[in-house]
Amino acid sequence: MKYRTVVMYTEIGCFVSCLCGWILVCSTLPTEYWTFSEVGSIVLTTSNYYSNLWRDCISDTTGVSDCKDYPSMLALPAFLHGCRALAVSAVITGFFGGVLTLIGMKCTKIGGSELANSRVTFAGGITYLVSGFCGMITYSWWANRVITEFLDPNFRAQKFELGAAVFIGWGGSVLLLSGGTVLTYFSGKEGLPSSSSNRPRRPATYATARTRKTYMLPPTSSRVTLGPPLFYEGRKSGQGRAVTKTTATFSRDDFV
Repeated sequence: MKYRTVVMYTEIGCFVSCLCGWILVCSTLPTEYWTFSEVGSIVLTTSNYYSNLWRDCISDTTGVSDCKDYPSMLALPAFLHGCRALAVSAVITGFFGGVLTLIGMKCTKIGGSELANSRVTFAGGITYLVSGFCGMITYSWWANRVITEFLDPNFRAQKFELGAAVFIGWGGSVLLLSGGTVLTYFSGKEGLPSSSSNRPRRPATYATARTRKTYMLPPTSSRVTLGPPLFYEGRKSGQGRAVTKTTATFSRDDFV
């Protein structure tokens, strides 16, 4: 199997992996189960509290649930604003990464030359990596905050546990990072040749050969004074021409 065919199927696999990861990350944004907590007030009634980046919800065993958005955006903690911004950035960069990869892949043939397609695919892989890092930072930051509050003995407020959305987001971020890494490696290896050994060497010209011959040192057994050979050869030839002119003979008929 040719190398181009292997790279083409690898790009397809990485694109599918990144697309699945992006869909998983997008699915966690409307999901309320980022954190949850169960509180048993009565024997037959249990209240379930769960929340996400946008709202708090409560439900009981009777099936009645109620959700309420956060009342004030400016009153929210800084980490919640950061998680929101990173989650939205992961979704946006993942979308543009999919567009760039779809244009630059070898199987689509939308772009121009092979070099241009490889560079577009490399840009798509970098964008996927940015999306994966944004998602990983979001879910890890959220999980760290929840676990820290849960294990803190001095925290007196209601404690929560990690919800299903955090684990789904971790899985999607891993798919984005793995697919983006492989995609960036193969496309960058083909589209961005950095090593100078692969480039063709410049052929030797007459000036290069003359320079090497001029400044080449004579052997140790030679007693000739060091100097440019071509210079002395030209000088000897000039002296020969001068001697030829001066030693020329003329007959008497030439002056008549």
